[in-house]
Amino acid sequence: MTAPASEASDPVEAAVPSEAPVVAWRPVLLLAGVLGVLLLAVSARYGYHRDELYFRVAGRHLAWGYPDQPPLLPLIARAVTAVFGDSLVALRAPSAVFASAGVVVAALTAREMGGGRRAQLLTAASFAVCPFAVAAGHLFSTATLDLLASTSIVWLTVRWVRTRDQRLLLAVGAVAALALNVKYLVASLLAALVAGLLLSGPREFLRRPMLAAGALLAVLAAVPGLVWQARHGWPQIDMASAIADKEDFAGRPGFIPFQLVLTGVFPSWLWIYGLWRTYRSDDLRTFRFLGHAYLLLNVLFLITAGKPYYLSGLWAALWAAGAVEIERNGAPRGFGWLASAPVYAVTAITTVLLTLPVYPVKWLADTPQPAVNADAAETVGWPRFAAQVAAVYRALPPDERSAATIVVSNYGEAGALDRYGPGLGLPRAYSGHNGYWYFGRPPETGGPTIVVGPDNVAEGSGLHRYWSDVRPVAILGNGVGLDNQEQGKPVWVCRGQRAAWTRLWPEFKRLS
Repeated sequence: MTAPASEASDPVEAAVPSEAPVVAWRPVLLLAGVLGVLLLAVSARYGYHRDELYFRVAGRHLAWGYPDQPPLLPLIARAVTAVFGDSLVALRAPSAVFASAGVVVAALTAREMGGGRRAQLLTAASFAVCPFAVAAGHLFSTATLDLLASTSIVWLTVRWVRTRDQRLLLAVGAVAALALNVKYLVASLLAALVAGLLLSGPREFLRRPMLAAGALLAVLAAVPGLVWQARHGWPQIDMASAIADKEDFAGRPGFIPFQLVLTGVFPSWLWIYGLWRTYRSDDLRTFRFLGHAYLLLNVLFLITAGKPYYLSGLWAALWAAGAVEIERNGAPRGFGWLASAPVYAVTAITTVLLTLPVYPVKWLADTPQPAVNADAAETVGWPRFAAQVAAVYRALPPDERSAATIVVSNYGEAGALDRYGPGLGLPRAYSGHNGYWYFGRPPETGGPTIVVGPDNVAEGSGLHRYWSDVRPVAILGNGVGLDNQEQGKPVWVCRGQRAAWTRLWPEFKRLS
């Protein structure tokens, strides 16, 4: 039993392990299974996302690091394509599994806080209908595995607070070792959790040998990637700056509001309530470190212009805190309806309509989905894009065609031509965008270069820096009027290259 506050100088430090409630396995696994089946059912609709096309090629250029990410996602992509070939369903299947696993981990987090069946289901349901979690679960992306890993780290930390089993500190280190090879962002979460524990306790983790072992494991796992970064001039730092400058999600003014959108307008009240109760409820005082960690990360990412989903690893724990309080004491007056099954059903339907490819592709441009989930627009039109570039290539005179090279403006375009180009008779495409720049420069053929981009004809004047004869020959279109990055972009045929690629290629290097 935990000593009452009047009998212990620090109730948090003096906490003694107690029995956790039984896990509501059947309904929790049902929720997780429904989400996983849904994600798999729609995984082949529309097409590849540009990041997936990039990972597919990066998997054939394995390295300990890339300018925009650690090495794990390209490695998984290589393994999947080696076993299953170019199957979009197979490539996205791990993401469906990761999202489903996140539902289970969310429920287990509620259980570790003392939540019974209702609290576990409420937490699991909040994760299962979370727009960000569902959207991430549809695509093979760093965000999907990062969300599961971060949520798992928080769950293991909460479990350690309840049990004081120091083996869990080693487990945190093991998951962190995995997460650091997906995104270096997890280091911020780890620092925030440590700071939260130091502020409110329990602080005895500092005296546990397994903490040092877990930290060593995480550091050793990160060393190869950090060495790669150091040898290449720390491009990840420049990449972080480029992301901040882009001001996605309305930049700093949108940082807090978009957390409500990404977690679901209705379910967002639950994590806000959970955050508040970590500071107000004696029953949750042990877990107050979660509130500290969340607030600290908000300050950090507001200062550094981070994205609102960088806090996603803490959402499940805050949902759990709110759910546990509702189970024990009831919902606050006037808020009980928000925790009802009909509200979650409506949220689930809305999430599907805003995040998953459920519309006929010709309707997509007329729905609100592209405005809410811009990634949806980036999964449409890649085969048509490749065919349009191939038409430009075939229009070249035969003597020029045999010596022609192709340079495109981003890794998605290069990845699309890698995927669909061989079937159209195209040579390899090159790009200076992010990691693709490291995959090789064009050969010195002496022939013309087909260039995709810049974004409009007016900007094409900059191409004269590299070629003496620059002519726009086509305008790209996805055929369904969808406003994505390739829609309306010009294609050029450039002749009279002013210098060898060995000299020009460094100028094509670009991070974004």
